[in-house]
Amino acid sequence: MHIPFDNTYAQLPAQMFTPQLPTPVEAPHLIATNAELAAILGIDPAAMKGPEAAQVFAGNRIPDGAAPLAQAYAGHQFGNWNPQLGDGRAVLLGEVVGTDGLRRDIQLKGSGPTPYSRRGDGRAALGPVMREYLVSEAMFAMGVPTTRALAAVTTGEDVTRETRQPGAVIARVAQSHIRVGTFQFFAAKGDIAALQALTDHVIARHYPEADGPAALLDLAIARYAKLIAAWMGLGFIHGVMNTDNVSIAGETIDYGPCAFMDAFHPETVFSAIDQFGRYAYANQPGIGAWNMAQFATALIPLMQDREQAITEFTAAVHRMPGLLETAWLHVFGAKLGLANPTEDDRALINDLLDLMAKDGADFTNTFAALAKGDARDQFVNRAACDVWTQRWRLRRSGDAAAIMARANPVIIPRNHRIEETIQAGLTGDMKPFHALLAAVTKPFDPLTTDRKKYARAPSKDELVTRTFCGT
Repeated sequence: MHIPFDNTYAQLPAQMFTPQLPTPVEAPHLIATNAELAAILGIDPAAMKGPEAAQVFAGNRIPDGAAPLAQAYAGHQFGNWNPQLGDGRAVLLGEVVGTDGLRRDIQLKGSGPTPYSRRGDGRAALGPVMREYLVSEAMFAMGVPTTRALAAVTTGEDVTRETRQPGAVIARVAQSHIRVGTFQFFAAKGDIAALQALTDHVIARHYPEADGPAALLDLAIARYAKLIAAWMGLGFIHGVMNTDNVSIAGETIDYGPCAFMDAFHPETVFSAIDQFGRYAYANQPGIGAWNMAQFATALIPLMQDREQAITEFTAAVHRMPGLLETAWLHVFGAKLGLANPTEDDRALINDLLDLMAKDGADFTNTFAALAKGDARDQFVNRAACDVWTQRWRLRRSGDAAAIMARANPVIIPRNHRIEETIQAGLTGDMKPFHALLAAVTKPFDPLTTDRKKYARAPSKDELVTRTFCGT
């Protein structure tokens, strides 16, 4: 298998990473490959299905040109500072410049212990690998900036979590795996040379229009605001918005206890480790601004005038809520078929969300029904829905149907369907996984007979109320 590596992170100062080979596994077996993504990366799609692919994506064979390493970073975890984190169960194989001209990382997650493992085994269980593959590819199909899944393999070895489970490795692809926590790592150490080298690298790689740290901060804030607005428009809850899980490239990264809401409520939490709802659905915009404040803090040591930098960076962070509100209005305006939503439309949107929260209406199915013209069957209080619908019909654009068709998926990776595929996968049956993958990667296509079950909201017996990170 030829992968056209072109590595730059490995050329940065040595304190940014540790050279690290993946730990070989006993009996790797391919369970999924992404031919479309492989072609973009310049990898022969035919080679993705050959016997060598399982060896490469399990970490047993290192392709020519790779520069395997584990990245160092720090981070705030649930608001608590941890000065030493890093890739504890992932190895960056290297970078590829795709046929589209975009540079991307290829990383193996679940590839064994590293110096940053903190007594962990460095492995991943099959269930979380299946979840990340499904959700990341669904997010890409829905137009949300995200890491992507290139391949997944089982290892032939078990890992121990609450119980013994089959081990697996996911090969994921990102514009980079640099995080807010990467900047925090060097700022906290006072390593200004490394912080400057990292900043220069990120500007050249992700924000070439930036002329320094202040512009980098502004651009990253704008990109992150749009990302969170996109999450909100899909009822997506990341679940673990720690600064070490915030991609500086503005992509969704680290799909651990993530989930999509079924019944809408702004206080919804799924993550089993989020005991106080810090990362609840409605809290994501505020946490996003908090995370960018930590990024701003990490950049201050690069500025000549510290007091002026604090003033300018504080103002930049304080602009983020307004940017996010504007992006949110655009996202939800499109969901209601409004070509040019105005501030006056914010009340219309919020009134619908209030009705949905009171009745426990299904988030995805309510908007999908509106795209067809009428969502009253999603509500208990249909009279209130009718009143709101009259207001909406007076406001929506003439091309509302086309706008809504592009903004409202009919199929998302619902929690109960993911759990269903995981349970089948644990027995060795991957057919449900591939069927669900085919459905969620065509989220806007019509609901044919074989796709309808993936759009159905869960029954009470099928509800999944807690999700787990897999570590």
